[in-house]
Amino acid sequence: MKSQRAYPLAFSFEFFPPKTDKGAGNLLAVSKKLAAKNPCFFSVTFGAGGSTQERTLETVIAVKQHTGIDVAPHLSCIGSTRERIRDILNTYIDHGIHHLVALRGDMPSGMHTAGEFRYANELVEFIRAETGQHFFIEVAAYPEFHPQAKSAQADLINFKRKVDAGADGALTQYFYNVDAYTAFVDGCEKMGIELPIVPGIMPITNYSSLARFSDACGAEIPRWIRRRLEGFGDDVESIKAFGLEVTTELCRKLLECGAPGLHFYSMNQSEASLTIWDNLGLKSDKSSRSIRQARND
Repeated sequence: MKSQRAYPLAFSFEFFPPKTDKGAGNLLAVSKKLAAKNPCFFSVTFGAGGSTQERTLETVIAVKQHTGIDVAPHLSCIGSTRERIRDILNTYIDHGIHHLVALRGDMPSGMHTAGEFRYANELVEFIRAETGQHFFIEVAAYPEFHPQAKSAQADLINFKRKVDAGADGALTQYFYNVDAYTAFVDGCEKMGIELPIVPGIMPITNYSSLARFSDACGAEIPRWIRRRLEGFGDDVESIKAFGLEVTTELCRKLLECGAPGLHFYSMNQSEASLTIWDNLGLKSDKSSRSIRQARND
């Protein structure tokens, strides 16, 4: 993992668009607490439905105005058209957004065709063709490999296509096995892939929710972690204490082996992410923020 040590540390937090006014107010309070740590950026997820897409824009603008922190909206292309994506890009440009997370996304319910984009690399290529270097583009990476990938090598080849199309950085799916991350990065290095690959971190606070998410996205929960969590039964406090201990140690090992930062899946909450942050004694690297904001110049 020699190449990852060359990048400045980037710490960030991910949100999803709230569905209610109360949720929106709560998120602004959460974002303010997390902004106090001076993260490199926040990201906001993007749904397949039109209303969810509108909430993404509203959330991005509100969080950026409330905190002053750079915000990177997710943009998924599955089931969409070039005209629709062009309109979204222009809207973000008009609102001073210079940072995107470009994804293929999941097929919307009831839709049977992929639309004008089949893969994320096509979206990245389109963004570059339409906007040049305006956006710092992050893409997704899968240390335990995408659940639809035919093989580990095929998944690496697909990832390289996104990089070759113009990606600047990558955020990974969450995982709990450090070896999965280091092996993935080593595989990327052997293929000549050069960009920061920041590990995605999912704090463990609720076992049933974690198991459901992991089954849906193909993230593995190591057997020893599952057994310990199952053993706590309905003891919520013990689950949280053990989960935060496990996740803190995971982060510590990742940083020690050269990971260029951490991307926390906050679930619109601040407590777990802040606990891990404080446990590790993290400090944001301003040089990493400047790299991502260089599109402003």
